[in-house]
Amino acid sequence: MSKSLRTLSFAIGALLGLLALGAAALLLFLDVNAHKPRLEAAASGALGLDVSVGGRLGIDFFPGLLVTLDDVHIRNRGADVASAKQAKLWVDFLPLLQNQVRIGKIALEQPRITIERDREGRFNFEKPEVIGGTLPALDLARVDLSGGTLVYADKQSGQGFEAGDCSLVMSRLSLSERARPGTLKDLSLAAELACGEVRTRYYAASGLKLSVTGRNGIFDLKPVTLSLFGGQGSGSLRADFVGVVPLYQVRYALSRFHIEELLKTLPPQKLAAGSMDLSADLSMAGKTAHELRRTARGHITLRGKNLTLEGRDLDRALARYESSQNFNLVDVGAYIFTGPFGLVVTKGYDFARIFQGSGGRSEIRTLVSEWKVEKGVAQAEDVAMATNENRIALRGGLDLANERFDEVTVALIDAKGCAKLRQTIRGTFQKPVVEKPSTLKSLTGPVLKLFNKVRGVFPGGECEVFYAGSVAPPK
Repeated sequence: MSKSLRTLSFAIGALLGLLALGAAALLLFLDVNAHKPRLEAAASGALGLDVSVGGRLGIDFFPGLLVTLDDVHIRNRGADVASAKQAKLWVDFLPLLQNQVRIGKIALEQPRITIERDREGRFNFEKPEVIGGTLPALDLARVDLSGGTLVYADKQSGQGFEAGDCSLVMSRLSLSERARPGTLKDLSLAAELACGEVRTRYYAASGLKLSVTGRNGIFDLKPVTLSLFGGQGSGSLRADFVGVVPLYQVRYALSRFHIEELLKTLPPQKLAAGSMDLSADLSMAGKTAHELRRTARGHITLRGKNLTLEGRDLDRALARYESSQNFNLVDVGAYIFTGPFGLVVTKGYDFARIFQGSGGRSEIRTLVSEWKVEKGVAQAEDVAMATNENRIALRGGLDLANERFDEVTVALIDAKGCAKLRQTIRGTFQKPVVEKPSTLKSLTGPVLKLFNKVRGVFPGGECEVFYAGSVAPPK
């Protein structure tokens, strides 16, 4: 070995020995918990939030410098934004010699993150902007999270979710030095996330898995997979925060989900049965839920075969409507609505009233519900269903931004696609109304007794085709 190499080896060995000696001395004489207030103050200054360590602070030196924090809380305006049972920070040795702290890895055990948005659109982690000053850069090689919970509540829209049993492996996380308060354009990351369960007010999903990469304000979540309503979903999301207004592109497909799982929150408990396929390709822009609905554009499709509708025999009711006059076509339209748009459209609808005391069941041979969305309005492109003896179709639009029906008409059609009977629904989703030739009657009252018979239909002659879609007439 050359002299220079021997000298270098000796120097490195001596340095390591000194570090080991210093570490032993620190372990023997340093009370690290005495410095906990300084650590809390430094972390609070870096985040702009209140950081506290409720438990003990520990330090290990082998195989590297490891700082362990028990019962960590991050608060804003007195409320928890994030907490963890334990946080571990692996600190690089050499930068400490230059009076710098560089964290290479962070591991969080049982973290809980709570994000809330108030009625004015402010998030619970936001603080009034500080004039001047910068936020320090951050560069982490790895972040691990286990047993985590994420809670989101939006008081503007009334929506939210809770995700539990979450794990995260982040292979890259960096934030450039930036002026306060900073933007998502300053963030770069690559991560894998998995959550055992995700719950909303109405629904529960399981087995959520996604990969996310982000750089320069553009984030891609692909693929995103989960189990929902007994079906398997897969899709992607791109979020673009480069401009003033965020842009979103969503592609999603849910295969062979059980419609009874979708409708089980509605009375009666068993409304329908069978499997269906749902797909969506939508783009949106905006900072609020209303802006996202108003700018939505794309396509949504729902398809199903061999479904069962409980509580009413549609074919028998349609055959006897002349004498009974107590059947409502729009009731059937509500069933079609519940697929692509769920409770958003049918929240003013009394499902229990429709099926109470009716008895029987209906076999729905085919159901197709295809919609084109433009500027927040969904227009029916091919919306119809066929029983063993009848076809019922729907035309019109749904104004999702303003929550209104836009000339929606449900019709019983013949083999040529001409309407034999029709009814039109207008008004808001919350208080829908059905129009008849001379009066308007609310759907929230008793079942409508009369049909609006179509004018201009001549037996054996020409007619205006109401429906020319993919659902074939019964044989």
